[in-house]
Amino acid sequence: MMEGKKRGWLLVLFIAMLLLSACSKKEKVEDNVPEPQEDEEKVAVPAEPVPLYKAPFTGVMMEEEVTRRPVLATINNHPRARPQSGIGDADIIYELAAEGNITRLLALFQSELPEEIGPIRSARDYFVHIAKGLDAFYVAHGYSPDAKQLLDSHFVDNINGMQYDGTLFQRSKERKAPHNSYISGDNIIVGEEKTNSPMEISETPPFSFHESIDSAKIGDMASMMVVRYGTDPDYTSTYSYDAENGTYSRMTNSIVTVDKSSEKQVELSNVLVFETTHHTIDNEGRQSVDIESGGNGLLFHGGIVKKVKWENRDGVLVPMENGVPAILVPGKTWIHIVATNPGMEKSVTFTP
Repeated sequence: MMEGKKRGWLLVLFIAMLLLSACSKKEKVEDNVPEPQEDEEKVAVPAEPVPLYKAPFTGVMMEEEVTRRPVLATINNHPRARPQSGIGDADIIYELAAEGNITRLLALFQSELPEEIGPIRSARDYFVHIAKGLDAFYVAHGYSPDAKQLLDSHFVDNINGMQYDGTLFQRSKERKAPHNSYISGDNIIVGEEKTNSPMEISETPPFSFHESIDSAKIGDMASMMVVRYGTDPDYTSTYSYDAENGTYSRMTNSIVTVDKSSEKQVELSNVLVFETTHHTIDNEGRQSVDIESGGNGLLFHGGIVKKVKWENRDGVLVPMENGVPAILVPGKTWIHIVATNPGMEKSVTFTP
């Protein structure tokens, strides 16, 4: 009897050992099965392209659409006002005679609104009309009699340092009046709010731009050019083309044009010269400048020069070629407006 029970226990033990051995072998087999390679199973999905937006006044493609209304500021161009602040961020700068051959700058900001702009100077009636055509919020400090009449009638949305000196406009201790009035980008926004002015762009300017600089290099070579307002070297601009960057640097009376705030050199993709009639209208030498009739022009970009016309299209001064807007190189533009007397032949020279 005992012998039978012993054989039974041995049989149970033998079966248990077989089961353990089978499980062990199964685990080893499973351990040897290679894990699926996740990277091999994944299918590469192409990244969605980032939408780009064309800046209306520069033609530069940007990842974020800027819809703010353009700002046009009158900036002092007297030698004692240089270097100016904010001009490196301007999409377009217009340079025009204000008194005799003394010029002022109209700096248009839309892509960027810098922290500091200035020195701010007084308005002229043709400055105000340019602001109107661009549907820009206009910033100045002071005015001629004709400009004051336009501003008082709310011809354009504007703020003026005559009403906001010491509040929105601040005086720099580094310079003496009238070369020391500045305004910040933040205070321009406050001024827009105070005057209940629209703050979104409402009109797209009629400018046209190349896809790249390569398609712009058709014309006569012009790697250096000089634009004069009379004979005063303080109002004579010299431009040099950098073929590597595709931009122009600018000097006035042998001093490189820089932005005082950033201390960086101003770089331009296009330089335009428009010719029109000027008349002296008072003993102060103030000018009447015809910005309505159009006329001859020159376009410099990509190291070349070509003859163009300019027209006033709904208030915007537009370079024209063969009856359509001339195509510009994407980037910042400097526009000189010079007098028909002595004429562009004497006001502008260039070399290959």
